[in-house]
Amino acid sequence: MTEKKWTFADTAVIAALTALTAAATLFIRVPIPATNGYFNIGDVFIILAGLWLGPTAGFIAGAVGSSIADAIGFPVYIPATFVIKGFEGFITGLIARNSTSASLFRPSVAAFLGGSSVIWGYFIFEAFIYPELGKTFPVFAITDRAAAIVSLFPNAIQGVTGAVGGLALWKALAGSSRQDDSVAGSSDNFSG
Repeated sequence: MTEKKWTFADTAVIAALTALTAAATLFIRVPIPATNGYFNIGDVFIILAGLWLGPTAGFIAGAVGSSIADAIGFPVYIPATFVIKGFEGFITGLIARNSTSASLFRPSVAAFLGGSSVIWGYFIFEAFIYPELGKTFPVFAITDRAAAIVSLFPNAIQGVTGAVGGLALWKALAGSSRQDDSVAGSSDNFSG
């Protein structure tokens, strides 16, 4: 199988999805006081990027788009967000790789596993990593295990919202993008 060359069109679509992730994360924020974090709908575009364009695009949209939004008002969450949201897009794209719109099984599994990474990813950072880092770097002393437990419910809603919304947008776009070879496609076999 030959690898698809990464084109300017691929870069433009990924940049647009990254910007949409940042905008949806930045402008629709519902605070979670227990952890000093917030609920958002940026995950919709992370899941879409992974399903539509593959693991590399999913990672870029998730890690970069969400971190840009965190830089405005929540910079302490950038390390957690970069890892968690990048993984969300990557794992979604990896599982859904080469899926067609004819079957929703694998894309649905990919979307919901990707969305679930928000739940357990932030729990790990909020319950264990940030409290430990906070002992040396006080800026990270923003949460503890009890607060992390409180944030499980809003993070679950965010993960499910991202999975359902991303899957719906992918389904709407899948037919036209699979026919249009000028856009990245879901195989994510770029070289260049």
